[in-house]
Amino acid sequence: MSGQSLLVPGELSPHRSVPGSIRRPEYVGKPAPTPYSGPEVQDSDTIERMRIAGRIAARAMEEAAKHIAPGVTTDELDRVAHEYMCDHGAYPSTLGYRGFPKSLCSSVNEVICHGIPDSTVLKDGDIVNLDVTAYIHGVHGDNNATYLCGDVDEESRLLVERTRESLNRAIKAVKPGRQVNIIGRVIESYAKRFGYGVVRDFTGHGINSSFHSGLIIPHYDSPHHTTVMQPGMTFTIEPMLTLGTHEYDMWDDGWTVVTKDRKRTAQFEHTLVVTETGAEILTLP
Repeated sequence: MSGQSLLVPGELSPHRSVPGSIRRPEYVGKPAPTPYSGPEVQDSDTIERMRIAGRIAARAMEEAAKHIAPGVTTDELDRVAHEYMCDHGAYPSTLGYRGFPKSLCSSVNEVICHGIPDSTVLKDGDIVNLDVTAYIHGVHGDNNATYLCGDVDEESRLLVERTRESLNRAIKAVKPGRQVNIIGRVIESYAKRFGYGVVRDFTGHGINSSFHSGLIIPHYDSPHHTTVMQPGMTFTIEPMLTLGTHEYDMWDDGWTVVTKDRKRTAQFEHTLVVTETGAEILTLP
């Protein structure tokens, strides 16, 4: 890994079109979404529609991930996911969200989150996170995962494996009546075993008809986030672990977030609904 060069911005391809028959989220064409004022607990109809959105997002991510290989551009991964979502009647939620120009986020190596797909060519030994959200029937489904490109060093491979495990453990901690900060407590205690940093400034979030409802799900042990989980509540958990510091810098594009020490980072995410006994994952392919 020490021989890997740091990422630099590439060239953006032209804007990808979405068929006019596909319903757009209300924020498309606006500088920001309308603030969400609805409930965090959703009815059964909304949850069923979120299952559909989540399934499409998960399958679009899977399709894009099949193309991860040395020599492939992140823009090509964006094309695959974009076409999959459009072919299945869904709008790529990130496209036009606060001006974001692409249909997924591609975060390579030291990029924590919100990397913009462009002419960047994946290299042997890279790790790449794909973050895909689909909007259909008036609701969103949001998921991401970190993938290995070619022959990846052991330190990076373990980071990816353990970040996935931190998400799995956090999902098991979801129970009605518990405060949402149990989620971060579980993630941080696990990450500390390996000396990993836990990103604090980018969190999980409430999701439903709104891409980001205002509910915050921290991935670190926070005494300030005391919202009590209730059956029907829908949100994402998306831990971001690093090989070094949790501190970050942001590129001039206003989106791409990189670790301050430029060490590698991994992330995994699911959209969930709280059930009477635990959690149901809504972003399963």
